[in-house]
Amino acid sequence: MVVLNRIYTRSGDAGETALGNGARVAKHALRVTAYGTVDETNAVLGLARLHAEGETDVALARIQNDLFDLGADLCRPDMDRDHEAGYPVLRMVPAQVARLESEIDTMNARLEPLRSFILPGGTPLAAQLHLCRTVSRRAERLTVELAAVEPVNEAALHYLNRLSDWFFVAARIANEEGRSDVLWVPGANR
Repeated sequence: MVVLNRIYTRSGDAGETALGNGARVAKHALRVTAYGTVDETNAVLGLARLHAEGETDVALARIQNDLFDLGADLCRPDMDRDHEAGYPVLRMVPAQVARLESEIDTMNARLEPLRSFILPGGTPLAAQLHLCRTVSRRAERLTVELAAVEPVNEAALHYLNRLSDWFFVAARIANEEGRSDVLWVPGANR
């Protein structure tokens, strides 16, 4: 259980932060940037939830919790040393990825196939979900970059890849099941 008695500790005043394994790194380290962008995704998702209700809000709440799991996973390097932690280390698992895939398939079955690219927008919820999509794509790019130089849990990478797809399809659902999608018109303003 996490206990936060003090919000500021001054331990980061010199530009360093602690990872999940206690190691101190620069706040601009790629790992910190990757999980920080996952946190940013979670924050913009919180804004999207202001426009969501019912099943959609429940799904978004579940994803917010997953994003905390993902941040916990990414903030702890040395996956091969998890057994030394003395407690179960939180890692993303393939079942979380499979759930996103199943939900994408269920939502997508309600939509007509796309015949054009769409512009971010439409309903307030759709616009917010498109913002979630783009921020989660940035988190994915940073995590892929991190994985090129340090080990990263494969399920974490797969989750981020599916998540932006989930947001895209959910945005279409929020746009009256695609009827309010804003279509791109190539060269319209030449």
